Amino acid sequence: MMDVLILVPARDDPRPEDSWRPQFERLAAPLRARGLTVEAQPWTDAFDKGRARLVTPSLAWGYHGREAEWLGVLDRLERDGVRVANPVSVLRWNSTKTYLLELAERGAPVVPTHAHDKLTSEAIAAAFDAFGVEELVVKPQVSAGARDTVRIKRHGALDGCPSSPALIQPFLPAVSEEGELSLFYFDGHFSHAVAKVAVEGDFRVQPRFGGRVSEIAPEPEALRAAEMVLSAAPGDLTYARVDLIRGLDHTPQLMELEAIEPDLFLEHAHDHGAAFAQAVARAIG
Repeated sequence: MMDVLILVPARDDPRPEDSWRPQFERLAAPLRARGLTVEAQPWTDAFDKGRARLVTPSLAWGYHGREAEWLGVLDRLERDGVRVANPVSVLRWNSTKTYLLELAERGAPVVPTHAHDKLTSEAIAAAFDAFGVEELVVKPQVSAGARDTVRIKRHGALDGCPSSPALIQPFLPAVSEEGELSLFYFDGHFSHAVAKVAVEGDFRVQPRFGGRVSEIAPEPEALRAAEMVLSAAPGDLTYARVDLIRGLDHTPQLMELEAIEPDLFLEHAHDHGAAFAQAVARAIG
């Protein structure tokens, strides 16, 4: 039995192995340095309970496009009593972005968000008025990597907006100014942080859209906001990425809490991922 099984993209995922393999090696290196054995398996493959002491979905890319299949995998892991980092209940909760509304209700600082099962012009107009802005961002409730995320102006067309259940948020100018701040936590302890800034004219901070990533030391107010988010989350997390942005009131607000397959940017961690490996080792028990 190996120690850690990292779930990776499905065998029929259109991305070649060399797109996720470097990420796998960055995660595996600190685990191996701690003496743990690590292997990869497509998240859609049948899982043998006796194969690994711990499963982590850290590279289960594409799950958001196969929602029913993904939830079925989580159900089987839970039914079979497989030890998973993070807990299956948290992974299920984190799979739909309406968790943002729940965190806000629990007192976490969250970007103002409206959720709708179906987008309508009336819902869009109401969001413009409620947020007091001239631009909105609309995204699917189940998505990753800015997939099907669009930016619309007041009185503009809804072309490109998701037809599936969606979230509406105000567009925040900080995304192309100071950018989005990602703070990384292992077993609830802060490890490192990076700033992600969109290129001029865009609002997507992901590197594949040209976003710039740099290491940063977060201000105390950002650390406090991230800790409020983690305190409001429904379970202890082996690993988590807290994505913050400066809101319209100039305070740090949550964009996303990533507990499934976030890029952990371990290359920016001063300990080269040792805290990550320690948290995983604790999760093994």
